[in-house]
Amino acid sequence: MRPDLTPAVERALDYARRLGRASGEVQPAHWLHGLLAEEEGHPAALAVQAGLDWDAYARSRPAPPSADAADASIPFTRATRIALAEATAWAKMQLSGEATVSGDLLLIALFRADDALRERLEAMGLRTDRLEAAVLPEPGPPIPVEEEPAPDPTRLIDASRILDACANRAREGLRVVEDYCRFVLDDAFLCGELKRLRHDLTAALAVLPTQHLLEARETQQDVGAALSTPAERERSSLAAVALANWKRLQEALRSLEEFGKTVDPDLGRALERLRYRSYTLERAAALGAAARARLEGVRLCVLLTGLQCVGPVEWTVKEVAAGGAGMVQLREKDLSDRELLERAREVRRWTREAGVLFIINDRPDVARLVEADGVHLGQDDLPVKEARRILGPDALIGVSTHTIGQVRQAVRDGAGYLGVGPTFPSRTKQFTEFPGLDFVRAAAAETTLPTFVIGGVNLDTVTAAAAAGARRAAVSQAVCQAADPRAVAEALVRALSGGRPGV
Repeated sequence: MRPDLTPAVERALDYARRLGRASGEVQPAHWLHGLLAEEEGHPAALAVQAGLDWDAYARSRPAPPSADAADASIPFTRATRIALAEATAWAKMQLSGEATVSGDLLLIALFRADDALRERLEAMGLRTDRLEAAVLPEPGPPIPVEEEPAPDPTRLIDASRILDACANRAREGLRVVEDYCRFVLDDAFLCGELKRLRHDLTAALAVLPTQHLLEARETQQDVGAALSTPAERERSSLAAVALANWKRLQEALRSLEEFGKTVDPDLGRALERLRYRSYTLERAAALGAAARARLEGVRLCVLLTGLQCVGPVEWTVKEVAAGGAGMVQLREKDLSDRELLERAREVRRWTREAGVLFIINDRPDVARLVEADGVHLGQDDLPVKEARRILGPDALIGVSTHTIGQVRQAVRDGAGYLGVGPTFPSRTKQFTEFPGLDFVRAAAAETTLPTFVIGGVNLDTVTAAAAAGARRAAVSQAVCQAADPRAVAEALVRALSGGRPGV
């Protein structure tokens, strides 16, 4: 339980936590800077009276932190905890006439707990002995602070043995899923996220003494080493290998988190964050793999608006499907909800007959009512999470993206496919900016999640898009306003598959 602090010390602590945000912990120097931040305050006046060159100190101290709210969960270092305990002990002995920790007492306790801090202050002229004499009745050795009892050797070995085994399991599982995302999914973004997770795990576990872990390791007489089930020796597919090792990773992280709390509470918190990150990445990898399989043969998505079709909508759907379009997306902006629902039911029937996927633009509610295969969302539409709650786990959910940051977020959110662009000027939709072919190249290098180039793709531009890495495209006018939609669809599919687009 934290002791009572004066309002000034509370303000200084808030300042310290904001300073400590970068390092993830509150150091003695952070709290001292907080105490001296109020230049008219008593701690600052005492320090100057004790010889501190204020100008030299002001030049050396860090820039003031931002004014946003401090994170109360940022932990204290061991030295900071000792300083607070020492100042509390003085307060309880009525050295300041009250039982609340004051800034004067804490100031002394902070530099006593941190030799490097004390040396820096003394180099700026501070006479620490003079400061102690002004605050403490009898300067002398520090008041003894109750130390934690020495750890029981048996408990230490047992805990180290568990932590060593779990750390090994976590690293092994992480390496397996990273290899899956690298060599099977061929996905740079997921590989990068898993590599960062692996490095962050190494950093979190750095607080565990390697020597203790090795000394506690026992593989020859481990009662669990010989235990296994038939399922552990069988893997039906590469995806099954990945799934088993995602679970291995998460189980190991949970065990590390729980037993790590016996070593350091901060370790438990760090491992909890890593575990939740692994859940997000597992979802992205699994949903992405399913979408890759479902869209493997889909090169062309036709964006269908009735008024922009030169022929009847039913005829257009059947013609583009015969030409190789594997997906039709209904995009009707000017119909009432009742009219949209009726049109969607018709297109659902025609796409089923043609054997192609059917996607509704923007409206997961309509997609659910007509049993569409999924929905396509813009950046201002419902989030992927909410759309999936409406449509269920098997729906294809696409997201339009215009920056690499949006691509990465869509992958994390569990999108099944992406639209990237706008790439070229379009007569059916107005754009103020064009990320262009550079964005197509960047998206192709970033992720292998199924990606459709959007914006102005036609027989004149598709070759450039394919050369930039596009293997799929979403088109509207180029097909729907063509006299022969089937021939144009065939040409676009051919170009996206590596051939020439000529009709």
